[in-house]
Amino acid sequence: MMRVDGRNIRLIGAPIQEGAGRRGCVMGPDALRTAGLKENLEALGHTVSDAGNLVPATVETPFGVGAGLKNLPVIAGWTRTLHAFAREMGGAEAFPIYMGGDHAVALGTVSGHAEAAARQNRPLFVLWLDAHSDFHTLDSTESGNLHGTALAYVCGLPGFDALLGRPLAHSVDPQNVEIFGVRSIDSKEREFLIEAGIGVNDMRMIDEHGLPALMRPFLERVAAAGGLLHVSLDVDFLDPDIAPAVGTTVPGGATFREAHLVMEMLHDSGLVTSLDLVELNPFLDDRGKTARLMVDLTASLFGRRVFDRPTRSF
Repeated sequence: MMRVDGRNIRLIGAPIQEGAGRRGCVMGPDALRTAGLKENLEALGHTVSDAGNLVPATVETPFGVGAGLKNLPVIAGWTRTLHAFAREMGGAEAFPIYMGGDHAVALGTVSGHAEAAARQNRPLFVLWLDAHSDFHTLDSTESGNLHGTALAYVCGLPGFDALLGRPLAHSVDPQNVEIFGVRSIDSKEREFLIEAGIGVNDMRMIDEHGLPALMRPFLERVAAAGGLLHVSLDVDFLDPDIAPAVGTTVPGGATFREAHLVMEMLHDSGLVTSLDLVELNPFLDDRGKTARLMVDLTASLFGRRVFDRPTRSF
């Protein structure tokens, strides 16, 4: 197996399932461990440590907030814990991989890394690989599932003070965000996205133009700005035929090769500084194939090439 320049990688478990509508994401971090995430990265020449699973802070229901919102105190507790952890990791030498858990993980990880980037006087860019835009506010969400609000929160939309108990000190510039693979956007989210100026690359755009033509300009912008790049990979970015272990399946997602191409291009760019792996629900998996695919994609991000890919029998 070809080795690359070794990196110091830190795995962090965030077993959140309260932000989603189906139970099971709590098992996501351990499924990634069982599928060999640490071992695959070590085989590529990296040094990998596992920080174990974080524990959410205890938060009471904020007065006057929470009608129709599911598990707000728990999600606020997770946001505070992950925000503080990511804020410190953003200034460390280790590369953090946050193992979810549902996409509410990003409420804390992205906001924490945005604050860390601001301390370094560098902009944070976000690549959101997801079937959904997750751009609802606490007022606009109809489901009440808070994993659908993460990107809106970190981009500074109003009404989220209950999560940290204060306004965000540093939000992400919406023009530094690109969503790839989206194919399910609610009407209110569409309004917010257009107003904010988020880059939205839906599957039709990917079909028409191809991933490289869409990815390269974004990566060039990150490099030109001297930016830090956070990647948030949701299982439902992938087509459910190859990745069934997610509670929010949407047909027509990224293929095996499209997903690996994204990761290979990200590796080649050398720009990625932090990573979320979210929405893996092992309860819905088929003999662990989604967990193994997420591990393989992460290995591609860290330097595994096509010729190095192991052959498996199923």
